[in-house]
Amino acid sequence: MPRVMTERGRFMAAVLACGPDAVLSHRSAAYLWGLVDSWEGPIDVTAPNRRGRSPEGVAAHRDGSLQPIDKTTIHRIPCTSIARTLLDFAAVAPEWEVRKAVAEAEVLGILDKSRLRALLKRSRRRRGVARLRLILDTIHPQTKRTRSELERLFLEMCVKRAVPEPEVNVWLPAPNGKRYQADFLWRGRKLIVEADSRRFHDTDSSFVSDRKRQQQLELAGWRVSRCTWEEVEREPRRLALTVQGLLAQGQG
Repeated sequence: MPRVMTERGRFMAAVLACGPDAVLSHRSAAYLWGLVDSWEGPIDVTAPNRRGRSPEGVAAHRDGSLQPIDKTTIHRIPCTSIARTLLDFAAVAPEWEVRKAVAEAEVLGILDKSRLRALLKRSRRRRGVARLRLILDTIHPQTKRTRSELERLFLEMCVKRAVPEPEVNVWLPAPNGKRYQADFLWRGRKLIVEADSRRFHDTDSSFVSDRKRQQQLELAGWRVSRCTWEEVEREPRRLALTVQGLLAQGQG
């Protein structure tokens, strides 16, 4: 029986099918970089010199503006640089997804703002430039370790309401062999609080993945509690008391 090709194998095959100088790009590159949690649809490849129809299952983008600095290799797969990936992603994804990808790049420590701004400067007329520049301009140094405004507000609530400071965006192993990222974690109390925004989590796919993720974290021995944007923004006092109560239950 033939072996099923791995996901990375499919990415590499798509790049090779598009000829020399081709690189993985757009949504597919964002997924390979770890900026988005899921990827569906055809494999995005940018091939500067390609002509003719795209191979089956591949969305080939012909772009002569791609420069050597815009290319790199991840897991041995030719791919657009993080800056170019974000710019291409900004051209095809909704603003909230782009904001999340930029924030994730910061959390992963792979966002080079000066390089990204240089790319924006030489790509003035490209689609996505204005959107990405606006997002970049709104990044504040104090939010560097958080992935969203919601998480920033949660941390501010902890400071103002005397809630012990949590660890932020911590990767944890799970029984299924995967690793999941906890929004806020109090290691000594085995407590995780997940901050959910409807914009990011109120979809069928997110609902299912969030529950599976929670089940795995609980199997690993963590207590998982969830809160919403409305609670953080409008009911910080009540939410802080709830978190303090959960922390107290973990004592002993």
